[in-house]
Amino acid sequence: MSNSFDQTPGEPNRHRQDSHPHHHDDHAGHEHHAHGHSGHAHHAHGGHGHHHGHVHDVTKDSEHRVMIALAITGIFMAVEIIVGLTANSLALVSDGIHMLSDAFSLGLALAAFRLGRRPADSKRSYGYQRMQVLAAFSNGLVLVLLSLAIGYEAIKRVIFPEDVAANSMLVVAIIGLCVNALSFWILEGGDKHNLNMRGAALHVMGDLLGSVAAIAAAIIIMLTGFTAADPLLSLLACVLILRGAVRVLKSASHLLLEGTPENIDSAEVREMLEQLDGVTSVHDLHLWGLTEREVMLSAHLAVSSDTLRDEVLQRASRELQQRFGIGHATLQVEGEEHASDCDCHGSGSLHP
Repeated sequence: MSNSFDQTPGEPNRHRQDSHPHHHDDHAGHEHHAHGHSGHAHHAHGGHGHHHGHVHDVTKDSEHRVMIALAITGIFMAVEIIVGLTANSLALVSDGIHMLSDAFSLGLALAAFRLGRRPADSKRSYGYQRMQVLAAFSNGLVLVLLSLAIGYEAIKRVIFPEDVAANSMLVVAIIGLCVNALSFWILEGGDKHNLNMRGAALHVMGDLLGSVAAIAAAIIIMLTGFTAADPLLSLLACVLILRGAVRVLKSASHLLLEGTPENIDSAEVREMLEQLDGVTSVHDLHLWGLTEREVMLSAHLAVSSDTLRDEVLQRASRELQQRFGIGHATLQVEGEEHASDCDCHGSGSLHP
């Protein structure tokens, strides 16, 4: 008969159930995945309550930072685009468009933070934390598209140069540099491990590079009359932005596809579980991330008949928390006879 319970060493069981009521619906799905094998299904939350509290505090701070940056960006965005169009400066207009995309991306990041705090329900047992990953993916995609569009326009301007009002361009670009630097400094002080925060900061960094490009282009044009400097420097800024955007897209896609967290070696996790006293084999092992901070694991542990299964579960959950920072593990312990007959999907292998 399967016995499932939440356990954190050194804490009363009743307290843990009150602290994490939303996990029970989710774990029911994992028990069903076990295909009905006899044994113990264990849901480990080593240090989980403290971990969630820390994450919520960090998220609230990041939310405030995004809100301030959004206000700064929105005010200056309109000024830069209007002056850029008046001065006929692509570097200035492209910087303003990046700021327009920033206003959208910062708003999206802000909404994701707020939605992420909503409690879990019967339809979403993990809650809404994945909204942050979706926001980061959306922001990365928008940056890629904008970079390609501005890059295309820059190439056209190199081939067919146009006059640029360098004086107006320089003044607004310098103000823009100060505004973007302030916004970036505010965002950079937030949670560097939060993908949503990184996506928002990347947008502002793009504006910062755009302002630098506009200043350099204005000075070159004023000194030499070389108007092609404007689109050339815009093109360089686009390449740098595109590089960062691709990295954010790659990380967000990896999380959305429930890939193995990049900071955890799956082979080491398997080896640690297999070396526990009484464990004869490990199969149907899965590692994935709800967000970059919330790492999940599920696995079947086959044990010898004389092994005390509760002790195996306690040791496994403790080692997973201490060595790998995995605070949410769903473990099923079963006899060797069940493991040998198991036809679970992916039995004996790891699904990244």
